[in-house]
Amino acid sequence: MNIIMLGAPGAGKGTQAAVLCEKLNIPTISTGNIIREALKNGTEMGLKAKSFMDAGQLVPDEVVIGIVRDRLQEDDCKNGYILDGFPRTIPQAEALDEMGADINCVIDIEVADEVIVNRLSGRRVCENCGRPYHIESLKPKKDGVCDDCNGALVQRKDDQIDTIKNRLDIYHKETEPLVKYYEKQGKLVVVEGKDTVAATTEAVFSAIGV
Repeated sequence: MNIIMLGAPGAGKGTQAAVLCEKLNIPTISTGNIIREALKNGTEMGLKAKSFMDAGQLVPDEVVIGIVRDRLQEDDCKNGYILDGFPRTIPQAEALDEMGADINCVIDIEVADEVIVNRLSGRRVCENCGRPYHIESLKPKKDGVCDDCNGALVQRKDDQIDTIKNRLDIYHKETEPLVKYYEKQGKLVVVEGKDTVAATTEAVFSAIGV
């Protein structure tokens, strides 16, 4: 089964991709991971990506698409794969179609923006050991202090409200149009994100019949 995961930042698609990877025994292909792998292996597309990254520029679509194309040709993708983080835009989706990728289903995990903002902005992490917390759902025993090492709990820049809202704006503008794109192809499966990872996983499994 070839699957694309869609969903706004903080909707939990990465977690669900990992669960499906284990359940179906197929690889999860994350754009960031395969770019790093291509850099490490010194592939032609990896070297092209490096030239842009060294210049402080975004890796352009044609290079990202080339790296994805190379990755999908590897042996472990023969029985299926899960794409997480690609495609992000309509042009990338069209390129995926043009390369002959036979996508079976596109799982869109829907979570309201206000829920995502609350979920992400409430996250805290120990600055010493990295243990995660949440101000509502995963509180430390002592406010602002890590249970394990007594380190201070801090909010990452990515979890600040302005940053979250900016990421959501970009998602709605650039990536959300993929929902209608795949709906027209009859491949879209919409899953309402639940309060817990386990409940969302159950909904995903039910939606795709695994």
